[in-house]
Amino acid sequence: MKINILIYWITTGLVSTLMLASASMYFINTEEVKEIFVRLNYPAYLVIPLAVAKILAVIAIVSRWSKTLKEWAYVGLLIDFSLAFFAHYEAQDGGHTLAAFAIMTLLISYLFEKRL
Repeated sequence: MKINILIYWITTGLVSTLMLASASMYFINTEEVKEIFVRLNYPAYLVIPLAVAKILAVIAIVSRWSKTLKEWAYVGLLIDFSLAFFAHYEAQDGGHTLAAFAIMTLLISYLFEKRL
């Protein structure tokens, strides 16, 4: 049981750190991130709402206030990571490897959360 808790918190910590770092970059370097979004064929107006959504998802996953909210946070992050993977893969800019890592880490976090 202890190993399950350890794996859960390590993977959840990695996902949370990645999302909080990403959200802070979206707020700090908004114009640069908007340019990247446009290059990846996403609308630039999504940058700030997506940053807020990432922060809220981390809060929902870590806080454990609501099981339903937590499930939706996992789904939202999976959709975000999947879209990032395919956008970076199509752009051939190498960003898809980080997105693939994020997907795997998120799935491990989710699976081990179910074991707790």
